[in-house]
Amino acid sequence: MSSSQSSKLTRNILIGMLSGLVLGGILNSVGPITWINTYFLGGLIEVGSRVFLASLKVLVVPLVFVSIVCGTASLDDIKKLGRIGTKTMGLYMATTALAIALAIIVALIISPGAGFNMELSQASFSAAATPPLIDVISNIFPSNPFESMVKAEMLQIIVFGALFGIALTMTGDSGKKIAGIFNDLNNVILKMVLLLINFAPFGVFCLLTKTFATQGFAAILPLAKYFFVVLGVLILHGVFVYGGLFKIFTGLSPVTFFRQFKRVPIFAFSTASSNATLPVNLEVVEDDLGVSNSIASFTIPLGATINMDGTAIMQGVATVFVAQVYGVDLGITDYLMVILTATLASIGTAGVPGVGLVMLAMVFRQVNLPVEGIGLIIGVDRLLDMVRTAVNVTGDAVVSCIVAKSEGQMDLKKFHHIQD
Repeated sequence: MSSSQSSKLTRNILIGMLSGLVLGGILNSVGPITWINTYFLGGLIEVGSRVFLASLKVLVVPLVFVSIVCGTASLDDIKKLGRIGTKTMGLYMATTALAIALAIIVALIISPGAGFNMELSQASFSAAATPPLIDVISNIFPSNPFESMVKAEMLQIIVFGALFGIALTMTGDSGKKIAGIFNDLNNVILKMVLLLINFAPFGVFCLLTKTFATQGFAAILPLAKYFFVVLGVLILHGVFVYGGLFKIFTGLSPVTFFRQFKRVPIFAFSTASSNATLPVNLEVVEDDLGVSNSIASFTIPLGATINMDGTAIMQGVATVFVAQVYGVDLGITDYLMVILTATLASIGTAGVPGVGLVMLAMVFRQVNLPVEGIGLIIGVDRLLDMVRTAVNVTGDAVVSCIVAKSEGQMDLKKFHHIQD
């Protein structure tokens, strides 16, 4: 996609996003009107939202599998894959630990739960069962790759794709022939992504109209202090922490990075889904940031699955908030345990539905906080989830650039948009 086309698309997505915010807010403030709810929100907008998300998600499994196979097959040195994997996992876990530590520090300073006057009887939440550690580890490895693809078990697909790609590399000439077929498939899938992205402004408009017509801006009022503390830490981490890490480890301009990357967080905010944003993120990281396919095809799908810095920030603030509401005094050891639990859980619970709340329940149990306290924050979680997703995908791209730069696999001409 050319620079002018990218700028035009970003502008149109922003228009769709702002239009959805305004229209959704107006419809929420006006109140329920039968024909609008039935034919507009429940008809046109609902269909547009579902079709757009379904179209994005249908590409995720084939894109992840094919790109992982292509990426690993292109690495003729198996040790290089191990080095890239170690760097990627280390950076994802480090940024997650940093995110939740930052969230706890800011929340302790601001005290969002102090003087909270909502009746605690209003808090109710039934926590999903936390998977045993032995299941978490064993379920990363697929017993049936086709079943994993049908169920969209992303970690299992990544593991199988990496093993398949390694096998192609070790097979010789016949492996190269099959790898060529996968490269052709990858080009076709990326073309499908580009076709779909052209409809993104309308899809974004439908999603945000629906969200804010249902939720409304008034939903944050009872929890405004908690909401804005989480929002503030998300912005702080997403802009300054990521920007600082990017500058330190690549030596490149964070301003250029955010300018080239801006389309992806806007898209992620609208969909509130890292997986739905994955095709767009992969395309932008390769074409606009200059990360080679052999790196991006591994780091971006893995990040969409396990990198949950935004969720970790919510957990840090929520832990402090609920502890203050219930009058539970947590010590430094408890907060260190929260950091450790949330960092490890971000990988272990990657495939669990409702992963954010499952992880939060695990954290609460670890420090003996009442799990029903999650019920206090559910009301604003949908709005915050949109921002969390934008932070998560930004982290995926930053880590991809850092790894690619360290491996000499980053095209600086693409990053700076220098034409040959």
